[in-house]
Amino acid sequence: MRVTFHSVRVVPWIVVIAIMGVFPSCDPNRVFEENREIDGGAWKVLDTITFQVEISDSTSPHNIYINIRNSGSYAYSNLFMFVTTTFPNGKTSKDTVECILADQQHWLGSGLGDLWDHQILYRRQVRFPLLGRYAFTYEQAQRSGQKAFIEDLPGIQDVGIRIEKHN
Repeated sequence: MRVTFHSVRVVPWIVVIAIMGVFPSCDPNRVFEENREIDGGAWKVLDTITFQVEISDSTSPHNIYINIRNSGSYAYSNLFMFVTTTFPNGKTSKDTVECILADQQHWLGSGLGDLWDHQILYRRQVRFPLLGRYAFTYEQAQRSGQKAFIEDLPGIQDVGIRIEKHN
């Protein structure tokens, strides 16, 4: 009888997880969202991550967010990245972005256990000038002291991008 009781308790959790998987598709403002896992939870300085995004609206303003998931053992309160945008015509634009992940007391994102999720506004009210496929490429650019770069940056679990219509 005890086994049956545990089996019954597991079913509601499975239903909750299944329902949660459906909710992201109900987000009417989302144009694109994708997150990628960092191999081994340590972002190597030479590992770039590219997101291919098809843009079909050049008149409406959009917000672009950088998604970051870090472990509680991440050693810094921020993350520096290079973000390169490649336009459908092949032209590129490169930015240096500082993502603030913590203040002096705690992590700023939402947390579950030892993982913290952050959605950081990168660009607000962007009107894409061209229709077509854009590529957003992320490079880890974290520095420490006199080091020009950190070869392997432990504690970054996932990075992603979200593009949504601006309200």
